[in-house]
Amino acid sequence: MAMSYRELATRPVLTWCAVVVAARMPVAMAPLALVFVVRERPGGYTLGAVLAAVYVIGEVIGAPLLGTRLRPDRPRPHVAVGLAAGAAGFTGLGLLPGAHPVVLGAFAFLAGFAPASAPGATRALLTGMVPERAVAQALSLESMLTFIIWAAAPAIATGLALGTAPYVPLLLAGALMAVSVAGLWALPAGWQTGPDDLDGQSTVRLIARAWPVYVTGAASLSLLALTELILPALLEQRSIGIGWAGPLLAGFSIASAVGAFVYGLRGWPGRLPTQSLVLLLGVSAGVTLVAVLPGTVAMGAALVAAGLLQAPSSLARNLTLREVLPSSALAAGYSVMYAAVGAGYAATGSLAGALLRVVAPSTAIMVGVGLTVLLALIGAVGERRMSRLPDASGEAGAAAKGFAAEGAAVDRRRDTERSL
Repeated sequence: MAMSYRELATRPVLTWCAVVVAARMPVAMAPLALVFVVRERPGGYTLGAVLAAVYVIGEVIGAPLLGTRLRPDRPRPHVAVGLAAGAAGFTGLGLLPGAHPVVLGAFAFLAGFAPASAPGATRALLTGMVPERAVAQALSLESMLTFIIWAAAPAIATGLALGTAPYVPLLLAGALMAVSVAGLWALPAGWQTGPDDLDGQSTVRLIARAWPVYVTGAASLSLLALTELILPALLEQRSIGIGWAGPLLAGFSIASAVGAFVYGLRGWPGRLPTQSLVLLLGVSAGVTLVAVLPGTVAMGAALVAAGLLQAPSSLARNLTLREVLPSSALAAGYSVMYAAVGAGYAATGSLAGALLRVVAPSTAIMVGVGLTVLLALIGAVGERRMSRLPDASGEAGAAAKGFAAEGAAVDRRRDTERSL
């Protein structure tokens, strides 16, 4: 029997939502907050960009390194220590905005690195709190909540930095992350695993085997980076007021939240990797239209269409991880995905900055879309080969058997999910 979104409105799930808002709002506020806190210093904007880059590097390193060490039966102490250290990093940045850049860089790295396993752990907790038939809706709920957070965070950071003091957003970030630590004790202590539970070495091997899913994830966030970072320059190229960048990106985020909601309403035809690839190609087409269409209304329509497909593409990838990883490795897999998409965003941002020095913004977008499609196709080919790998012997064989057992279980789950 299908489960509706209304049935997710339970006290445990609502508590989870509150904890996630407190833990992820600081992450969404961080890039702008780091720029604002140092922008009045000599070379402030450059320093702010460097600090934001150090923060992202901390996330990209911390997510796989710490996420693979999560224990499904006792993740709470691990996540709590990471969030507490992250809160200390944000608070240090807020209390010492005039410190030496090296000190600020250390705080920024700590704020990004320490809590980087929390997104994977909280996602695994959420899917463990709901029946199997409701996993798609639960992940859709998480996606909607994430887009709302990322839509609100820039406005909050900007308003506080300009309306009160430049360091206030970072102090708020530290306070929110500290609150999320306390909120962990209102959530389940862990999530159940099946007979597919594996030792650490086998888990790492299985996570590495799922590399095509991470490549596709990095490709998806590359498109988002292209949209966010090149749009202002593209508007100038079109002789459109740069102030339209905010409303256009807000339309993209709202459309993504709507897309996540619609995706969770029912099951969809086709294998999950195929869904993800088709949706990602659709997003690529939308971003391409943004680069070639001349008017604000047309560009906005293309962005809305791309946004509607962006969130379902991400959801299909997360559900694919549930197909190819045993339950004991899911949190680690989600953490590696978090690192992969962060790396994709950062790499594309750097590429966009380099391209804008030598080509027009529209051309830079087209080049970025081409590279994104190439990554998506590499991921798709890798996923097909991954599904055909034969069982090995010894420890690798045991891992592959766990892999296959989980796949069979998920096939049964997908039959149920198709009736949603």
